[in-house]
Amino acid sequence: MRLEKSLVTVGGLTSVSRLFGLLREMLMSYFLGASVIADAFIVAFKFPNFFRRFFAEGAFNAAFVPEFAGVLASHGKEQAKDVANQVFSWLTLVLFIFVVLVVIFTPTIIHIIAPGFCDTPDRLAYAIEFTRITFPYILFISLAALLSGVLNSLDRFVAAAATPVLLNIFMIAALLLAVDQPGFALCVGVISAGVVQFIWLYYSAAKQGFNLRLQRPTLSPSVSKILTLMVPGAIGAGVMQINIFVDMMLASTLPTGSLAFLYYADRLNQLPLSVFGVAIGTVLLPNLSKALRLNNQKDAVTLQEKAMSLGLRLSIPSAFGLVLLANPIINLIYGRGSFTNEHVLATAPALAAFAIGLPAYILSKIFTTGFFAKQNTKTPLKIGMITVAVNLILNLLLIGPLLHVGMALATGMAAWVQAGLLAWKLREKSMISLSREFYKDLFYVVLASVCMGALVYSLQVSVNFPSSFIKSVVYVFGLVGIGVTTFGGVYKACLFVSYNHKKQAS
Repeated sequence: MRLEKSLVTVGGLTSVSRLFGLLREMLMSYFLGASVIADAFIVAFKFPNFFRRFFAEGAFNAAFVPEFAGVLASHGKEQAKDVANQVFSWLTLVLFIFVVLVVIFTPTIIHIIAPGFCDTPDRLAYAIEFTRITFPYILFISLAALLSGVLNSLDRFVAAAATPVLLNIFMIAALLLAVDQPGFALCVGVISAGVVQFIWLYYSAAKQGFNLRLQRPTLSPSVSKILTLMVPGAIGAGVMQINIFVDMMLASTLPTGSLAFLYYADRLNQLPLSVFGVAIGTVLLPNLSKALRLNNQKDAVTLQEKAMSLGLRLSIPSAFGLVLLANPIINLIYGRGSFTNEHVLATAPALAAFAIGLPAYILSKIFTTGFFAKQNTKTPLKIGMITVAVNLILNLLLIGPLLHVGMALATGMAAWVQAGLLAWKLREKSMISLSREFYKDLFYVVLASVCMGALVYSLQVSVNFPSSFIKSVVYVFGLVGIGVTTFGGVYKACLFVSYNHKKQAS
């Protein structure tokens, strides 16, 4: 299967999900703004999602997919199904106990993850109530992640990539149907979506012959290997999530609304990250795992380079665009209802700060995938610990003068540290061998992005942001369209000149 074809499938469906997610955030900002309830819901929503990205989609996929794909390639479907059944049973048991404990001790946990809420009793009370409703989501979405790993290893990417749309649809419906308690309605929407997502993926996997069943958990060699790899992999795969989690803890000590500013900015930054980075990582992991299991090192290195080239070609211009257009984009998407102009001015610089690290986020996703495909989780663990320390130090240095923007900037800068260290270690292990063509293409991408940025900035300075909604839509989409056209034109011109030069030289 070609990487580009699978990437288009996953990226396209992820784009649909993110568009629904964008509508969800617009409604959240309209109904909740940057209020006490908004801060409380964000903590309650981020907490289970932290574990989802940290354990289920991050470390779990990193440990499970290479082992499952390897068993599938070398021993066949029945043995792979047995591995999936064993892991399914263990995951259900452990997560059920985990959810019960968290629900019981929620008040203590909220004091730890949002210490600043102790000074605002309303935020604390809402956060405790909301967390108890939303946290069981981790059980259903983690089991859904297992089923997604099975489907992706079978080269069936559609069902898994379409699943996040369900969460957004349920949350949108909750906001539209809520009468006077939008925060409570959102929490009910989250847990309801988790149940439906699990049912949808279970049915999809069953259609492929993987109708998993609960059984008495046993520690088979494959399960032991997966569990051993998950522990260091949890930190290695979830560094960005740890950094965002640290930001949440520190932001809870800032004035009310700071959590909301970071949340809304991060959601927009996650749009290209999810479409490009997650899509590339999702497709790359099973393909790399199979190549390495068959001892095809050349194909593995080629896949890595191709993934890096695609990731940078998409993320660098996106980063330029988000930095330069942060204010008009935030104004267009969130600037109405309970979300005031003051909120716009506080959120826009946070988006620009997050976006600085966008190419690094995507590169780190690709690099960690390379380690996980080789079932090496220790190296990402060590680098992850370094990155977390760097992020914490930068947070403490920048939170004073820049408040929540300093925390967003720290996350972006730490992402570049992580990407650099991962690339260095991969090069040592001969998992990266970049060709001259890669560096030429990177130069063309940067040049085209600079040209695009210069033109978009000049136009933005020359034309003020309009007051009416229709005109603001035309304004933002016009600038985005001009930027995309400029980038594409300059990039294609560079390729054309290079092709002609190569042709004349030969």
